[in-house]
Amino acid sequence: MTTEQVRYYPFFVPGQNRRIRSESFEARSAATSPIHTKYRPDVDGLRALAVLGVVGFHSFPSRVPGGFTGVDIFFVISGFLISGILLDNLERGNFSFAGFYNRRIKRIFPALLVVFLATYAFGWCALLGDEYKQLGKHIAGGTAFISNFILWNESGYFDNAAAAKPLLHLWSLGVEEQFYALWPITLWLAWKYRLNLLAITIGIAAISFAINIAQASADPAAAFYSPLTRFWEVMLGAILAYSILHEQEHKIAALGWKFVAFLGLSDRRNRPIAVEQRLRTIQSIVGAMLLSVAVFLVSEKTTFPEWAVLPTIGTLLIISAGPKAWLNRVVLSNRVLVWLGLISYPLYLWHWPLLSFARIIQGAPPSPLTVSVIVLFSIALASLTYQIVEKPIRFGKNGISKIVALISAMAATGYVGLTTYQRDGLNFRSVVRDNISMDSGFDGGRPSFATSCDFLKPEDTGLFYCAIDARADPSYAVLADPPSRLRCGRRG
Repeated sequence: MTTEQVRYYPFFVPGQNRRIRSESFEARSAATSPIHTKYRPDVDGLRALAVLGVVGFHSFPSRVPGGFTGVDIFFVISGFLISGILLDNLERGNFSFAGFYNRRIKRIFPALLVVFLATYAFGWCALLGDEYKQLGKHIAGGTAFISNFILWNESGYFDNAAAAKPLLHLWSLGVEEQFYALWPITLWLAWKYRLNLLAITIGIAAISFAINIAQASADPAAAFYSPLTRFWEVMLGAILAYSILHEQEHKIAALGWKFVAFLGLSDRRNRPIAVEQRLRTIQSIVGAMLLSVAVFLVSEKTTFPEWAVLPTIGTLLIISAGPKAWLNRVVLSNRVLVWLGLISYPLYLWHWPLLSFARIIQGAPPSPLTVSVIVLFSIALASLTYQIVEKPIRFGKNGISKIVALISAMAATGYVGLTTYQRDGLNFRSVVRDNISMDSGFDGGRPSFATSCDFLKPEDTGLFYCAIDARADPSYAVLADPPSRLRCGRRG
């Protein structure tokens, strides 16, 4: 269909027996078209809101109790964008499995590899044996994109122990990539055998949602981490992409125009479009209200999947409202939010390891000032990662060489993580040697070179922990509960 073509919808205005002219989907003005260009700055703005919610929850959970629903927003956005590309490529006859997965590798691997390297290097100096062993397991699982399955068998996402897992947040990346390991094949087979793609998409979403509801009470951990209970969120975005690509949304809008005309609110041409613009603005505002309720009123005590319905529906309303709805055009498309949306992926990767390491080192939640500094540092790291690492690899030359290098680097990283796990956290590291009598980084203990303080009364020993480093004259004192660890070398 060319941009010059038009389409006529016969609906009548009371007192006037005339048809109102409506332009084709591609030719309609940007104000009324949900996707008039390939790039949607408002979607990047929506990404920014999602990542800010997650960072806010991890940084200040009491103030942003439902910020973890930002992951649900990401799922819908991903389903909308990626499924739209897949469907469009299928219909144009240029679909390629190699092309799709090459793009995914260049999108996901670069920043992830940098974060793996930094986390492993810092953990070398900061983590005790069992902690480093666990980190190795999580790195190996992260490189294979099965973090959600590994974490499924460990403590829950909201447990206190979760704060000591620097790569906890990679569970969502695992779910997403498991979906994209199956979804392109499903679409291709359906297209090849001329099956109804929309019916298949809706069916998968319905089955996934039903499994989610069934698991929510029977096994909450499975409901949270299982890909089968999360696919429906990505499928909602896929349904929207299909509807827009095949102008189903346009037909629904035409029905709305008929109703408006029936009420006598439209004139010959201009009023229906003006009314639709206002309706789209209202739609996006309602969507934003749903997101606000999810982020600020939902908490981890809310039953899943109820907490996911609000952000997913809100995201659908905002995206389908189109880039020229007032909220999308003025708020979501402003430069700051678009910039944060562009760096949202590396920001998501960086912020949690930094917060987690701060808690591990201090043995307690870091102060609000420390958290604020970490968040700002995360944003700076994310910006550098996007500019120096992500953009050159994604958009530069030598595509095949980059793919081979990225796959090799990811495989090597996974091998290092697995080896670290199999060798019990590499106990030859100095931080382990200096804490040789501590069997674990989780259960505490007293090194052999530490002697008890002689000024404590027997009745005080149950209330206070005090030890003196017998290797040399002490030069400083540390007050802590639990006992502080010696890290990266001997301290005397």
